[in-house]
Amino acid sequence: MAAINRDPRTAPHGTRNDALLAGALAVFAVLSALLTDDGRRPDALGWTLLLGCFVPLVWRRRHPLLVLAAVVAATVPYHGLDNNHIAPVPAGYVALYTVAVTQRPLRTILTGATVLGLSMSVMLTVNTHQAFELLRVSGWIIAVLFIGIDVRYYRQYVAAIVERAVRAERTREEEARRRVAEERLRIARDLHDLLAHSITLIGVQTSVAAHVLAADPERLDRETIAKSLDDIAETCRTARGELRTTLEVLREQGAAGETRGPLPGLDGLPDLVEAARLAGARVESEVRVRQAPPAVGAAAYRIVQEALTNAVRHAGPEPTVRVELYEGQGALRVSVTDDGTGPGPGGTSGFGLVGMRERARSVGGTLGAGPRAGGGFEVSAVLPIGTGREENR
Repeated sequence: MAAINRDPRTAPHGTRNDALLAGALAVFAVLSALLTDDGRRPDALGWTLLLGCFVPLVWRRRHPLLVLAAVVAATVPYHGLDNNHIAPVPAGYVALYTVAVTQRPLRTILTGATVLGLSMSVMLTVNTHQAFELLRVSGWIIAVLFIGIDVRYYRQYVAAIVERAVRAERTREEEARRRVAEERLRIARDLHDLLAHSITLIGVQTSVAAHVLAADPERLDRETIAKSLDDIAETCRTARGELRTTLEVLREQGAAGETRGPLPGLDGLPDLVEAARLAGARVESEVRVRQAPPAVGAAAYRIVQEALTNAVRHAGPEPTVRVELYEGQGALRVSVTDDGTGPGPGGTSGFGLVGMRERARSVGGTLGAGPRAGGGFEVSAVLPIGTGREENR
């Protein structure tokens, strides 16, 4: 199959292989001339012409048309002397096949017709019976030509498949490199947004403590220093917890091949509500949240986004949707309800609910979803905002 799939002009050791092929065919031709009675046995000139038919086959891959012409030039006088007519046939078939497999089909057909017409003309002048015999077996010549054409088309087909595969692999590699570069930029932005504020606070609080210590060592304001140190410790715990949560989210997104921008937050909720309204839903929104860590805000944003998307998709035409976010018992509570009559997200085979639960778990929260008693669907999530003790745990 490798020999069939590969272009003969690019095959390794092509000249050596063709020399071995020419030698083997020449041995067969000599045996045919000695053992068969089709025409007279060649004399010295006949042997020279017969062997001369096979010598050009050594260069058949490089110059197929010239090799065919050389084979014909040796074969025509050989047959003209009424030598054994079977012996040189393999050389002609090999030369014709090489032309068919390397040249365009139209040129191949014209070349085959020319060779067949020339052979018929020579045989008619030498032996009419042999001419009709040649006409009878000309189907083999046509078969050789069309086998060569079919192999040529098959090789072109295989080459096209390989080229498409190479291009696809190159595209995948370029896409992977692009995603890696975008992911690095995104992580840099996320970490900057997350840590810059905390580090700035730590620097300010440290400066305050140092100033109090240096201002009047004999009259230390222990309460102020203790408060500054407590604030520094609290800021460190908060930053550590948020950093851990953010890295977990980044790992999940990296494993899924996602490349997204900075973590969205609660400030993006109005845009989600407006988009749902543009899609035909009647949305009421109420947000009573003073502040939430970036990772928790991002999780809430994604949960509301998916819940609104499910409501628009599955709750029927123009559903009424209510979005509520409020703080309670150290957690951000999210509630998205609709009065739709559709099957709800639970009746589909999508991964929306799974994704929302994963978002809630990524910040240590929980999520519930299901039909409401009075009709419609409800999504509720509890996302811990976290105290200093919880972040340190």
